[in-house]
Amino acid sequence: MENLHLFHIMEDKKRFNLDRLKELESEFLHQYPTGFEDAKFFPTMKKFNPQKLEIFAKENLNKECFSNPNLVIDSYFKVIQKSVLVSLFDKLKLKDMISSLNSYEKDMLSIEIYELLYGNKKEGFEGLVEFLAQYNLSKWTIISVVPYYLNRHDEYFIKPTTTKNIIKYLKIDEITYKPKPSYEFYKNYKEILDETKLLLNKNLSFDNAAYTGFFKVAIEICDVE
Repeated sequence: MENLHLFHIMEDKKRFNLDRLKELESEFLHQYPTGFEDAKFFPTMKKFNPQKLEIFAKENLNKECFSNPNLVIDSYFKVIQKSVLVSLFDKLKLKDMISSLNSYEKDMLSIEIYELLYGNKKEGFEGLVEFLAQYNLSKWTIISVVPYYLNRHDEYFIKPTTTKNIIKYLKIDEITYKPKPSYEFYKNYKEILDETKLLLNKNLSFDNAAYTGFFKVAIEICDVE
């Protein structure tokens, strides 16, 4: 079945530039032959340890936890606060926002988070964007980071600069990055990244944040050359 899917991707490679994708893989593995396990890459990977936050998120943001909105909002913030993927500036702004919320607003926020994680993903995504927009916090990093920690092999953390560089380098014409998060963009971008995974060395995609990190590093290598 996977081989059949791979065939269709090869046939429909107009979604992205396959030659450029394979070039990124080749240059990255030339520089780091064992991928992320390479000794030269180890100092970078040492800082990247998502397993602890994955465990915390799964324990404190499971479905049963949502019976207590206050605890859910607290846990939601703690995941973001502890993440190395989100800027300190955004963490501080989010902290201020949460401290200003009343009980009703926390209930509403917890509902959007639940929908995003366990219910109608599209409605939850768009609802969370609109809620955070009131505080100028509807940012890709904040929207995408918690779903990523709950499912590191399926969901993607969206870092704006890396995302724009991937789209540009692979000549992906069907989607256009915009600063305001949209579910439609995320859905299509995720589909494309999932397709590229099937065409590359599996050592590059053990984790989705690491996978987009591979693109970041590889594009930098190729641009220098």
